[in-house]
Amino acid sequence: MVAAASLPWNTYTASVQTVRLSFHGVSWVPGNGRLLGGGSPAWVDVPEGSKSAFMELKRRKVHRYVIFKIDDRREEIIVEKTGAPGESYDDFTASLPADDCRYAVYDLDFVSDDNCRKSKIFFISWSPSVSRIRAKTIYAVSRNQFRHELDGVHFEIQATDPDDMDLEVLRGRANRA
Repeated sequence: MVAAASLPWNTYTASVQTVRLSFHGVSWVPGNGRLLGGGSPAWVDVPEGSKSAFMELKRRKVHRYVIFKIDDRREEIIVEKTGAPGESYDDFTASLPADDCRYAVYDLDFVSDDNCRKSKIFFISWSPSVSRIRAKTIYAVSRNQFRHELDGVHFEIQATDPDDMDLEVLRGRANRA
């Protein structure tokens, strides 16, 4: 058995099946999918309405973008806002809060280097540096699970600053593909 002092996390064994890991005051118990220290779920549900909004963006081009947030109870990822097809990238970035985390999908229409009209869908994990540590943790823990619910995303961007997701950054990534 490994000595608890040699582990990078604080480890407590209540029984052979239960190990509690703690890091910066947030604990995780494997097997039950929950973060402790506030009851924040590590596995957040994605309701059909959120999946439908993404499918409307992807297939029917009803939205230019969809902004998602984790609800106040930290149980579901819900649609906070959708952008009409005619809205600009500036409208999208202005809709993101300056001090809180969000997920977003953006349908970028562009003309490629070989002069073809194309469309690529970006998944953006918005986590500004001034947002609360708790929000950053919850969004980071649930990001991969949510991203994999959205089949058809071409690119992922993790942004902590508006420069990380500048329109030219998106165009450059889309043109390289």
